[in-house]
Amino acid sequence: MRLGNRKVAIIGSGFVGSSVAYALALRDVAREIVLIDIDHEKSRGEARDIRHGIPALGTADLYAGDYKDCEDCDLIVITAGRGRLPGESRLDLTNENARIMHAVTDSIMRYYTTGVLMVVSNPCDVLTYKAAEWTGLPNGMVFGTGCVLDTSRLVRSMADYLNLSTGVINAYVVGEHGDGQVPIWSRATVAGIPLGEYCAAVGLPWDEDVRQHITDATRTMGADIIRAKGKTQYGIATCVCHLADAIINQRSTIAMVSSPMLGEHGVRDLALSVPSVVGTGGVRQRIRENWSAEEYHKFFAAAKRVRQYLHELG
Repeated sequence: MRLGNRKVAIIGSGFVGSSVAYALALRDVAREIVLIDIDHEKSRGEARDIRHGIPALGTADLYAGDYKDCEDCDLIVITAGRGRLPGESRLDLTNENARIMHAVTDSIMRYYTTGVLMVVSNPCDVLTYKAAEWTGLPNGMVFGTGCVLDTSRLVRSMADYLNLSTGVINAYVVGEHGDGQVPIWSRATVAGIPLGEYCAAVGLPWDEDVRQHITDATRTMGADIIRAKGKTQYGIATCVCHLADAIINQRSTIAMVSSPMLGEHGVRDLALSVPSVVGTGGVRQRIRENWSAEEYHKFFAAAKRVRQYLHELG
């Protein structure tokens, strides 16, 4: 597949979609950014507001459009759907947002010619799998942001605990983007040093209580932010920006994104987050690696949980 327009369409111009557009414009990742929403006037207002800062900070052509503008995109980011309310889980949104996703993918495919589809809407794993099914695109060309944000939150929490820069910490989260997320502690390192070994060397506790505290804080961070301000937007926007750069500017990376599994780690026929090579064309490979027995047990529990929601959705 030959890409190179550096054009991104964002479906949904709510808090997340407009924040994604703003992040892309600030970092000058894309040449052209189109905001698409059922409320065209809102998209027009968001695009005009962001454009006012571009002369000093970027060069992107950013405007409000419609689904026809998807036909020559390198990347289509789907943020459409209802956000979580305080007290809700991501999976509580399943039926309502699945109906929206089906309508969105149908509209995209009327004009689709090429490009990667990135699902941000929740529940991300369920909607990613259904979007791949409804579009019929080759495996890897539809993927979800999945546990990229959870991984970022985990690394931030660890950096705060260790009193270090996030740049020296390597740790990640797999499984469900939600309550079934699984930190892979067995692979966590600080500047290449196994995490437990590093903590022992500097005199910091690293036991099950500490791990569980960080795990719980990471899992509930989204809900905590929603209780505090009613929504989340900036963290996911910067994560999308990082992935978009990998795709449209050919800066391949490894990220914990969600995509339909083909037997990796013993799972198929549903989408979950695992370490994946992301670049031009989307998910090019899902990395197979060894985790601890406990981590695999939790990963399979997450798979069972997501599969049940897919079964109920039909």
